[in-house]
Parts: sequence; structure tokens; C-alpha cells
Amino acid sequence: MRSEEAGEDKDYVQSLVRGLEVIRTFSQYKPRMTLSEVAQHAGLTRAAARRFLLTLVREGYAETDGKYFSLRPKVLDLGFSYLSSLPMWEVAQPIMRDVVNALHESCSLSVLDGQDIVYVARVPTERVMTIGLSIGSRLPAFCSSMGRVLLAGLPPTELAVFFDRVKLERRTERTVATMVALKDAIDTTRRQGWALVDQELEMGLRSIAVPVRNRRSEVLAALNVSTHEGRSSLEVMKTRFLPELLDAAQRISASLPQ
Repeated sequence: MRSEEAGEDKDYVQSLVRGLEVIRTFSQYKPRMTLSEVAQHAGLTRAAARRFLLTLVREGYAETDGKYFSLRPKVLDLGFSYLSSLPMWEVAQPIMRDVVNALHESCSLSVLDGQDIVYVARVPTERVMTIGLSIGSRLPAFCSSMGRVLLAGLPPTELAVFFDRVKLERRTERTVATMVALKDAIDTTRRQGWALVDQELEMGLRSIAVPVRNRRSEVLAALNVSTHEGRSSLEVMKTRFLPELLDAAQRISASLPQ
């Protein structure tokens, strides 16, 4: 929501938004920050940042030694509340382990959030990416296999909004980075029911993904397997990986509540 729209919305609580921004300033690269650093990264005055930080400390979401602030484990409750509300989260994990045991490659489950995919479950083997991935990690939807699957499952109006807002940036020399090519890739994914991305996100990385649907055939999430191009050919991914993924997605879908 744009700031001018938010200002006109009586139901929009700006202080809550700013408090969430304070939480989001912390990361693996900045796990501890001073008051001034938090204020700078959150775009707040020192006085406002101080109020938000001390409130988070009082509620148990942050801690301070008098100079530096950092988050406490209680913050995980916010994310786990979302994960525990996902109907497929608990049933997917053992099925994903079966995929990893069969293929000896990492298996992940993600959902779409704006321009990104967000990992909500992951069963790793060896690391195939220089980017460390875990639950909560984000990747651009337009150049990832799970993103293509999730985009292909959007209603036309929502997909049009995505196209209007997406920024196509070339991650590698193979990245699909034009709107025409992206639309073609999404159309192909919709027709065939799966997506294979070859080194568009990172050189050496290949991934293949399929949709996880509910009983109304709506796409809820995407399931994928990632591998290194030196270990698995594109043909192997289509003939060996794809059947395993399709079976796993069907099993997850069949296990979901009505």
C-alpha cells in the first residue's frame, strides 16, 4: 500500500508497520545493531526507533546489552504461526524426505509472496548453491522453477499485476530477462504442468518444480528438486526427477484436509 493511501486508510496502523520494519532490519549480516543503526536502516528517527526497540525488549522479542540490540527466539513464533497454519506443512515433510532418499538431491516447498518465492519447507542434501537456503529464504519468482510454477497457477488478473511490477534482472547469462520470453516460459509451464530452469538463477544450478494443488485444483505451493548441472542432465531431470516430484505432489495434495 502506498504511503498516501495508507494515510487515508483509518484501518491502517502505521506504528505496527514501523515496528515490523524494525524487526526486519535484523539479518544474518546484521544480527546486532546499535540504536543509530536500526534507526538508519528502518528510516526512523532515533527517538522512534528507541521506542520500538524498547517495546520489543519488554515483550521478549528483542534484547539489549545497553548498546547493541538483537532479536530473541520469541520472534520465531511469528513465522511459526504462519507455517503451522499451512495445511500441507506437516504432511509434506516426510514425503519430501522420500524424494531426497530416492534422488539424493535437495527438495524444497515454497509459496508466492509478491515478486518472490518464500521457502516454507526444505529437506537438504549437500549444498548446491552458493546462496544458503532455509525456511524463510526468498528468491525471485521469475527465474526460479518454483516461481514459474506458482506464477503459472495465478488467476489472469493477479498474473497481470505481477507482470506490471516485476523487475527483470539478469542473474546469469542464461536468465530469461525479457517480458516476452518470461510470458512464454510461464505459458509453457501452465501447459505442461511443470517447470525446468537451467542455470538462470545461478550458474551450475538446475531445478525442476511441480505444483501442489488443493481439492479444487488451485495451486497452493510448488515442490522442487535442485541439482548441479555436472551431476544430472536435463534428460535425467525429466525422466527420473519429474516422475518422483509429480508422485510426491500428488501424495501431498491427497493428504490435505478437505
